Amino acid sequence: MNALATMPADPDARAGAGDLRVRGFASGDQERWDRFVLQCPQATFFHRAGWRDIIENVFRHRCHYLLAEDAHGLRGVLPLAEVKSRLFGHSLVSLPFCVYGGAVAFDGEAEAALTAAAVELGQSLHVAHLELRNREPQHADWPREDLYVTFRKPILADADANLLAIPRKQRAMVRKGIGRNLRGEVDPSADRFFALYADNVHRHGTPALPKRYFERLLETFGEACDVLTVTDAQGRAVSSVLSFYFRDEVLPYYAGDTEQARELAANDFKYWDLMRRACERGIRVFDYGRSKRGTGSFDFKKNWGFEPVPLAYEYRLYTRDTVPRNNPLNPKYRALIALWRRLPRPLVNALGPMIVRNLG
Repeated sequence: MNALATMPADPDARAGAGDLRVRGFASGDQERWDRFVLQCPQATFFHRAGWRDIIENVFRHRCHYLLAEDAHGLRGVLPLAEVKSRLFGHSLVSLPFCVYGGAVAFDGEAEAALTAAAVELGQSLHVAHLELRNREPQHADWPREDLYVTFRKPILADADANLLAIPRKQRAMVRKGIGRNLRGEVDPSADRFFALYADNVHRHGTPALPKRYFERLLETFGEACDVLTVTDAQGRAVSSVLSFYFRDEVLPYYAGDTEQARELAANDFKYWDLMRRACERGIRVFDYGRSKRGTGSFDFKKNWGFEPVPLAYEYRLYTRDTVPRNNPLNPKYRALIALWRRLPRPLVNALGPMIVRNLG
């Protein structure tokens, strides 16, 4: 089901100031939506319309995509998904499985109208909370999650200059990988990536997203999504990353590796090879993505010379008193993580897709 079930299809049904109106996503809106996203400076890869079908068809979460428009065209968009989780309750999120979200608009009036419509929608759906995964603060009076940061840095026009810009210790690791004859290869499918990813997340005590999810990402986003796999001197896959491309940015988003990858410096080589290839494509921003404060991922990215920038995840609370803490750092889940690590792979492969749709 789509947003038309809860938001009026009549373009004048939500008239605001002037002729601005907010309505639900309708059949035929995708091209206009994506054209707007490419033009709007605040928009991200996760605002692309293709996520709607993926979230609904792979994870079975009902989406409510909202558009703000006037007589001249679109002025803002807000992608939302309704998550009914047996683990974490009932919520409205922009956007599950995505690190950025929230309303993006050409002006404050359109952003405010979209947010107001989302708040009203959350009330009508009887969710416990509304979560907007903004990159920058939008609502000073909303409760905020301050656990997450993002890491972004310009890519220089010259590949050698990018290598020299990496701090000395991490640069030495990149050179170590080069010296061990590691090789990066762009894969035509998610096969090698998924094998490495699923093994990696099991070792860390979390369930794997289903393979069909990654296959749908590659299918839906085409050249804007690819897999880079690193092989050792014997041709064995040791590390892999699935990345997104948006405007002049590259975002390495999902990754996996073998237990031997650290000794081979395969992860450092992998991200360097991705940066080098992005440089050759004319990409100008390397978005190292989201990390939680106090984690190994946070430290790894800082060691590459990237500075953390806080993410402004903001909440409208309806039936709960505090923002949710649905992350592995919550002591409540540490016993479950330890148990998951001990389960045999065939069992976690069977149970994982049923559990992970609840995480978001």
